[in-house]
Amino acid sequence: MCGIVGWMVEASRAPGEATLAALADDLQHRGPDGSGLWRVPTADGRHEIAFGHRRLSIIDLGGGHQPMSSADEAVTVTFNGEIYNYVELREELRARGHAFRTESDTEVLIEAYRAWGEDCVGRFRGMFAFALFDRARQSVLVARDGFGKKPLFLAESPGRIAFASEIPALLRLPGTDRRLDWDALDAYLVDRYVPGPSTFFAGIRKLPPGCLGVWKEGRLALRRYFTPPFAETAPDVTDFGEAVRLFEAGFDESVRIRMRSDAPFGAFLSGGLDSSAVVATMARHARGRLKTFSVGFAEAAYSELDHARTVAGLFDTDHTECVITPGDFLDAWPDALAHRGAPVTETSDVPILLLARAASASVKMVLTGEGSDELLAGYPKHRAERWLALYQSLVPGVVHDRLVHPAVGAMPYRARRVKILANALSERDPAVRMRRWFGGLSPDERAALTGRAVPAEIDGFPFSIATGSGVRRAQFYDQTSYLPDNLLERGDRMMMAAGIEGRMPFMDVELARLVARFPDRFLVGHPKGKAVLRAATARMLPASILNRRKVGFTVPTGLWFRGPLRERLHDLLLSGSSETRRILRAPEIDRLVHEHLDGRSDHQKVLWALANLELFLRTFRPDLGAGMPEAQVA
Repeated sequence: MCGIVGWMVEASRAPGEATLAALADDLQHRGPDGSGLWRVPTADGRHEIAFGHRRLSIIDLGGGHQPMSSADEAVTVTFNGEIYNYVELREELRARGHAFRTESDTEVLIEAYRAWGEDCVGRFRGMFAFALFDRARQSVLVARDGFGKKPLFLAESPGRIAFASEIPALLRLPGTDRRLDWDALDAYLVDRYVPGPSTFFAGIRKLPPGCLGVWKEGRLALRRYFTPPFAETAPDVTDFGEAVRLFEAGFDESVRIRMRSDAPFGAFLSGGLDSSAVVATMARHARGRLKTFSVGFAEAAYSELDHARTVAGLFDTDHTECVITPGDFLDAWPDALAHRGAPVTETSDVPILLLARAASASVKMVLTGEGSDELLAGYPKHRAERWLALYQSLVPGVVHDRLVHPAVGAMPYRARRVKILANALSERDPAVRMRRWFGGLSPDERAALTGRAVPAEIDGFPFSIATGSGVRRAQFYDQTSYLPDNLLERGDRMMMAAGIEGRMPFMDVELARLVARFPDRFLVGHPKGKAVLRAATARMLPASILNRRKVGFTVPTGLWFRGPLRERLHDLLLSGSSETRRILRAPEIDRLVHEHLDGRSDHQKVLWALANLELFLRTFRPDLGAGMPEAQVA
């Protein structure tokens, strides 16, 4: 795992090696073990190709220096990530006559490209983002893994395309367009994160997951090479016992190949089903005592440390606990935002950053349970989608609009989950319904803050929803938006900020292809969800873990805003220096803050979103121009 930067630029506009070095140094936290720079003109002298790299050594500690070139210098790559099946690919390539000088997965990537061209990316089981120069073709291939576990940001300006693992590095580059993307702000208020390919900066975009691009003669052409299999695979495994056996074998392999490392590693353990399944499976293959790491809070209602201790004791792990105080949270919050290059969308970013810092004292890599709910339909919305047709047949739209909606609207804030459920189930447009499940601001709430209607294209979904059952549509939404643009960004930035790598066995392309063959009832048939995972781990985990209801990673920010974070909230949203009060409606901000502080309502989610927007504006100072565009009609 590493940090990468670079550019393809007209020779007369080339920024120079000092700038390339500065950009790479901005990513030192991602790769504290080494650095490298590489620059070359194109054959016609019109363009310069430049790659920079910061290395975190996990595999082949002494032989994986980057940027790396093939022996004949025909191919050069700067690569961030891991290819977990590099051992099998190397043997296949050796059988085809390819020779290797190192034991690194980076060299496997180079030789895979030489054997299969762009199609090599479809053979990789891993997480990756890379840029590869082909001297013969005078082209650059950029690519990102299918689920978007590793980031790659692009900044285009006249005569130049630059790339980097993180937004702040591109902001250092002269000529990057720093204007605030107002559509991204609208989307942030809808979802509390910004769906790709947009970012908060008009001049920076994400290379979408599962996409590659080929740069040649100043132009970058993109194409998609991977789509989550739930969009195109029909279920064909009809026996639940067979599904359990197949899943257990597939998950075991996914964990096993992610334990390939030449550096010390461990696991993040929450005590929930997902991370406990990872630790239980790791214990089958570990050569020594596993290291596990858990985070919690002094507030017992928000802490799962007792459950994590149960699992750690069961497998006799070397267990470390990190208990977060409000002071710890306040100190680390600005760091989390600085590494995101955007507002911190999830309160859990901050404790994950602190846990990663604690873990970095003894390991360089951890396995996590991220992605299980999205792969295995583990959220309550997935189970609700199964009964959607029945609800809509029993409660026609006119009945919902005239009776249910007013009744639900009159409920207090503490019934917000019921409101989300009723409003989502009544929505017949699947694109809109997927967003209703997430529980972002309603159209009326957004209009109250912005003074305008949100454009219709923002309120919908940026690309088509897969056909099939409601469960599959929800999985497709999760895997193409909520995961890559929110949760996976959280994991990458927070762990890499501490210089450790996170690996996610549930986010494996072959495992996803397998699960896509299961009918919905194998996933949502259990009252608590993830039926096939519960059955597959029944012999490894105690009933106290298997039968727990799902508990999200919740930070007590609602309480803290009324106590130790109150002063910070006041400074961010009520002070005269607040930029957010300039671009949104100050009276509405005042209402939300005071109702929450007085205990009349629980507005912690919207206040967290607004506080992070303000902290982002202060930290990165995007160009706001004349302010928010004129009101639009949705």
